[in-house]
Amino acid sequence: MWKSLTSSSDQQHQQQQQPVTTTTTTTQSTQCHGQSQRHKGNNNYKSQPHFLVRICTLVFIAMIALNQLETAAAGFREGLSGIMESCANEGEEVQIKGIQNAKCFKCTCQNGFVNCDKSCPSIDDCYLLDSKSSNDTCCRKCKGCIYRGVPYASGAEWSDPHEPCKTYKCIASVVTETTQKCYSQCDDNQLTAPRPGECCPTCQGCKINGQTVAEGQEVVASIDDRCLVCQCSGNKLSCAKKTCPILQCPKTKQKQLPNECCPRCTEQREFVAVKGKCIFNNKLYYDKTQFTPDRCTNCTCLNGTSICQRATCPILECAPEFQEEDGCCPRCIVAEVRSECTAQGVTYMNNETWNMGPCRSCRCIGGNIRCSEMRCQPVKCRPNEELKVPAGECCPKCLETAGTCTVFGDPHFKTFDGKFFSFQGSCKYLLAADCYGHNFSIRLTNDGRGTRRSSWPKTVTLKLRGLRINLGQKLRVKVNGTRVALPYADHSSSSSENGHGHNVSIERLAEGGIMLRTELGLSIEWDGNNFLQVSVPAQYKHHLCGLCGNYNGSGRDDLTGRDGHSHSDDEVWHFANSWKVGGPKSCSRARDNIVAQPTCNKRKPNFYCRPLRISEVFGNCDSRLNPTNYIDSCRMDVCECPTGSCHCDSFAAYAHECRRLGVQLPDWRTATNCPLGSWRRNATDANYRGNSFYGDPSLLTGGAGAGGAYKARRRKQQQHRLQQQQRRRQQNELQENEYIKKHVPNKFLRPRAPARTPPPIH
Repeated sequence: MWKSLTSSSDQQHQQQQQPVTTTTTTTQSTQCHGQSQRHKGNNNYKSQPHFLVRICTLVFIAMIALNQLETAAAGFREGLSGIMESCANEGEEVQIKGIQNAKCFKCTCQNGFVNCDKSCPSIDDCYLLDSKSSNDTCCRKCKGCIYRGVPYASGAEWSDPHEPCKTYKCIASVVTETTQKCYSQCDDNQLTAPRPGECCPTCQGCKINGQTVAEGQEVVASIDDRCLVCQCSGNKLSCAKKTCPILQCPKTKQKQLPNECCPRCTEQREFVAVKGKCIFNNKLYYDKTQFTPDRCTNCTCLNGTSICQRATCPILECAPEFQEEDGCCPRCIVAEVRSECTAQGVTYMNNETWNMGPCRSCRCIGGNIRCSEMRCQPVKCRPNEELKVPAGECCPKCLETAGTCTVFGDPHFKTFDGKFFSFQGSCKYLLAADCYGHNFSIRLTNDGRGTRRSSWPKTVTLKLRGLRINLGQKLRVKVNGTRVALPYADHSSSSSENGHGHNVSIERLAEGGIMLRTELGLSIEWDGNNFLQVSVPAQYKHHLCGLCGNYNGSGRDDLTGRDGHSHSDDEVWHFANSWKVGGPKSCSRARDNIVAQPTCNKRKPNFYCRPLRISEVFGNCDSRLNPTNYIDSCRMDVCECPTGSCHCDSFAAYAHECRRLGVQLPDWRTATNCPLGSWRRNATDANYRGNSFYGDPSLLTGGAGAGGAYKARRRKQQQHRLQQQQRRRQQNELQENEYIKKHVPNKFLRPRAPARTPPPIH
């Protein structure tokens, strides 16, 4: 996985040049073999052939070693390198330009960064890699096969149309030909004969040992013979056994995992094909040459592909302790046939089945226990999904994670779909609600705290089927108007149509704050000051509305107002005020400044927000989560801060999201002088001066001086600052008046008294 938008041209150039050396070496090796063949039988060169063979062998070994080094070095040269790019539309695909091989990568916006993946088939267990051609520069490929003039990719499997039981599989220029063995354990009246083009009969209903097999699911019919595999298709179960494919690598370079049927190669090598010759186990074979890798396998080199035949061993009904080797395959030793089995102290009669969990089930057959096991396929989840094993199931699945909406600071919003925006309204608003099922609604009340342009979350109110929960300042909690102590739980029943009760719990968190949980899967985290996070399960996708967006997987339309109209980023005020609830008494300011945002000298934000730019403060979280939005929020908050510690709100929000992503955080609060509950005290510059993470304190004053010159300079700076503020105030008032005239209907405007006495009427 790569996170960037630029690539290294030097690495690409080196990679394109390396196969040239490999080609030359391979040609020399082939020519040497030809010379040694021509010199055979010539009396004048009795000693020369042996000398040439030794040289050619050394050259061939050197070629293989060189290819191994090249392959290992090239493993990571095909990715992207450079600076991580920021993005705004969370979860959307990003088109990257200006880099080589852009078509090879799929890039999406994840946690504020452009995250690029290269979608290539796995080559982890491929022993022979095909040389990279100019026509396909995206993926390294395993060497394919040619069978009867038809090319096949490595990993391809097919059967003979005239003999369906005869199967072929291509692995790294080797085709394995075998005849599969069929198996069934259902009664004859449930057995269906194979249709044309099929090899094995099928059993009605997808069950094995009494355990249901899901559609498309594969199951190992016997854990003692993991090559015997059954598959459910169309509510029919078919079982067959195939021999393992012949591998290119020697036995010393193979490994077999405990729960797999066949071994794998542990190394990779790159080569340039030599026309008319086959490479097998580090040896070259001429076209139409026959060879035997082992006593059970016969191979022929045809058109650069090794065609190998190996018989499939029979399916045995006896346990491994009653088997012995008989040539190429094991056989059953004659043993006493019993009518019962014993497992974990329990006796089972012949043909009786039992489960050993969601993944394994067993059957007693002639006194032997045969257990089947579900086979789980590897899955890759999307950024908004997590890998979990559902209750009662065997294999993990990608389940969509809960949607989260975050509110913090002066207030800044991150919607369920990852859209960031800021809105300083000082009234009551609909934060999130189930606008279809009407199961819940959450309202947010903001407070201006005596400022002209800023506001902060003050209270959060959850309405849930006759229950009203209010989360207020200093962690005060009220339920239906009555203050309650924590922890609190309400498991009362309800007579609503859906039959759900309240099942609400509220408890304090170890890291500060409180957590409210409901039986709907809805949860609210509140720190008692201004940080708020709402989580809803994925079942509410496309059902929500409010300031937190519609939760439809796209942040582009999150600024959709109550009337269904989608607003641009410049129309946040229109969007947010469309979700205003309550009367004028719910507002802490008589009139909001709807245009101007808090601004101040750049030096102050640069000082207070600097820790967000230092990786070590937050455990290098900036490689997982882009801090840009939190830096912008911090810069806005410090400009009009009644407590002096407003920057800590952005720090806390960033740390909370990092922790949710699994980042192990250091003690960032001590490092930044932002203790838990720092909003309860008024801080000054002195609390942060001398802290190396904040940097040079002269950023706050523009430098230090002494004496009358310093005081004069301070007076001049203050006069200049006052003049700038007056000009900025006049400019904001003009902008606000123009904005109101343009966007606010006249019926909402109160007429003003004329500025002067009107002229007398004559």
